[in-house]
Amino acid sequence: MPLPSNEEFYRIKKLPPYVFAVINEMRDKARAAGIDIVDMGMGNPDGASPEPVVEKAIEAIRNPANHRYSVSRGITPLREAIVARYAKQYGVSLDSETEAIATIGAKDALAHLLFAIIGPGDVVVSPNPAYPIHQYGVIMAEGDACMLPMPDAATFLAELKNLYRTAAKKPKVILISFPHNPTTICVDYEFMREVVELAREYGTYIVHDFAYAELGFDGYRPPSILQVPGAADHAVEIYSMTKSYNMAGWRVGFCLGNRKLIAALARIKSYLDYGIFQPLQIAAVTGLRECDDAPGKICEVYQDRRDVLIEGLREAGWIVAPPKASMFTWARIPEPFQKLGSLEFAKLLMQETQLAVSPGIGFGPMGEGFVRFSLIEDDDRVRKAMARLGDFFKKNGVATPAIPEPVHV
Repeated sequence: MPLPSNEEFYRIKKLPPYVFAVINEMRDKARAAGIDIVDMGMGNPDGASPEPVVEKAIEAIRNPANHRYSVSRGITPLREAIVARYAKQYGVSLDSETEAIATIGAKDALAHLLFAIIGPGDVVVSPNPAYPIHQYGVIMAEGDACMLPMPDAATFLAELKNLYRTAAKKPKVILISFPHNPTTICVDYEFMREVVELAREYGTYIVHDFAYAELGFDGYRPPSILQVPGAADHAVEIYSMTKSYNMAGWRVGFCLGNRKLIAALARIKSYLDYGIFQPLQIAAVTGLRECDDAPGKICEVYQDRRDVLIEGLREAGWIVAPPKASMFTWARIPEPFQKLGSLEFAKLLMQETQLAVSPGIGFGPMGEGFVRFSLIEDDDRVRKAMARLGDFFKKNGVATPAIPEPVHV
């Protein structure tokens, strides 16, 4: 019997078309035609991983003992190393056996944790716009993704409190991420404390995606939610070496905090994988123990790129508030192009200025009207793109600066 040609798989049909694929396809076709595209779309770090990490990986990979299966929860030295870093960086005391697990990047931690703890109808509340897995990880796990608008942190917190007061069914999980992708919104310790208090009052779990933990600018230091006393009674935090150590392809992440959630993630992962390739885990230990200066140096690069981009946008007539953290800049589409929507505007920028950005609609319905720049091109290439952008804007009536975006605090 032939297979049905029009069959839609149960979970796949819940997922919308991947908006970013449209821009990626245009970029790839342009490059194949010999066109130089300045790619500020995907948040894919372009810098080298720390040299001691690379050298340790080479050494470890030559040892046949490391070619065997590892363990899904991560080797003991790696879990001990991340716990030691949290003690040094945030003053947080964690048990490496019961409150820490290594994951195959942050996405692995988040998606599989949701599969482990969410059932049909369980409510997970999160800000929107947001990194797509925050919404669709919940949907794939059969949960109810409750999205609250986040034009700024205070509005989101007020909406969250109101939801608890009025909703017939209270959230099982609060899923947050600060510094935030894509909006770059940042929060302080007091915000984290209030979220923990809500979770404590209503018996809710918290998942904090801390992917940009080390990328704070101008003296801003992103707080860990686990710094709040008693936070681990309700919360886990997801930390990644991707951005902080330029180790995107290595896929080294962690989930830290609440013992019950860590145990659930460990159990489901034990059915799904044997962990990160062991030489990479050994190398990651070296990064955490011996490369204390790496995150700071990487952060300086992103801050410099931010400044070049913001100045270039200003000169082109596009006024955007400089982000306080992350590797992104979130920009409202200039008025003459608002009616196009973010996807068509991103396509137009690619065609007319050879600049690739991410359309805001790809981060959820509340991202419409914005685009996201990733700080993954060097200064000279950013200046080149901004010069082309300025010429294009001038031809299309964007001659005076737009109203400045509010500074997020």
